[in-house]
Amino acid sequence: MPYHVTIQPSGHEFQVTENEAVLDAALREKGSVLPYGCRNGTCGSCMGTILAGEVSYPEGRPPGLSEREQADGKVLLCQARPRSDLVIEAREVRAGGDIAVKTLPCRVERRELLAPDVMRLYLKPPNTERLQFLAGQYVDILLADGRRRSFSLANPPHADALLELHARRVPGGFFTGYIFDKMKDKALLRFQGPLGTFFLREDSSRPIILIGGGTGFAPLKGMLEHAFHIGMDRSLHLYWGARARVDLYLDELPRRWVEERPNFHYTPVLSEPRPDDGWTGRVGWVHEAVAADYPDLSGCEVYLSGPPPMIEAAKPVFAAQGLPAEQLFYDSFEFSAR
Repeated sequence: MPYHVTIQPSGHEFQVTENEAVLDAALREKGSVLPYGCRNGTCGSCMGTILAGEVSYPEGRPPGLSEREQADGKVLLCQARPRSDLVIEAREVRAGGDIAVKTLPCRVERRELLAPDVMRLYLKPPNTERLQFLAGQYVDILLADGRRRSFSLANPPHADALLELHARRVPGGFFTGYIFDKMKDKALLRFQGPLGTFFLREDSSRPIILIGGGTGFAPLKGMLEHAFHIGMDRSLHLYWGARARVDLYLDELPRRWVEERPNFHYTPVLSEPRPDDGWTGRVGWVHEAVAADYPDLSGCEVYLSGPPPMIEAAKPVFAAQGLPAEQLFYDSFEFSAR
């Protein structure tokens, strides 16, 4: 049977099944983001205080919770299973700045070539650590010589066992050349994150338009998978702009979402389709397709992710069609200088 949980002082309420951790249930709830770290009961980042009700720990008292803390009513939400309805006092994350930025080692669990010039990396943090982040944020890969390379997180926050990055090969690029030509599975890296203010806002009812150019699809993928996970019922329309069909490197994924999610719409746009693409869809610049479909943007929220020219071209067009500046969020994918 499900139990009812109330978080104070926010008043957020949600249901937790008998054998489910409180934190796992909270992570699928819209508007409720509890802090956490390792998710295995070691670090204590998800500690709260039980004001009413009872919990149990299937594996015994976790190492991050002392006997004294347990006697004082403290609880580790990543491990606690409810045994009754609960009222818990806990701090909640309100924005990206509320999440601690960490520097962590990681292992390249595997690589997957998605297109001739796009590689998907799955990074595994240490067993004792998890990276808490908001859907759409990014991490910096820290190179040995002090340089950094930024990559958006393509996985949603609830699926954080592995971090998913989409790397496009840059001609002459130092780090992307290494990824494609020399990197081996199980390679060790260091990263810092989460970073950035490009994340999905959940506190309105406006329709959402998401526009990605090339690998700008990556953070939008994380945002959409998070929106689906929490049951967001707002209209979600993804536009993905690319040069040719091969550059829509995960095209089958949003097409599947269209079949599964009645509130989701997908419009791919090619700027230079090849003769052998057999393309019958939209052609041109992706922001122009959005402008044609939505002549009045005043009631929408727009998320832009991609190369700087795409973003700079879109901003004045959308402003002229009524989009308020505070309803536009964007992440510019600029290549790092050597």
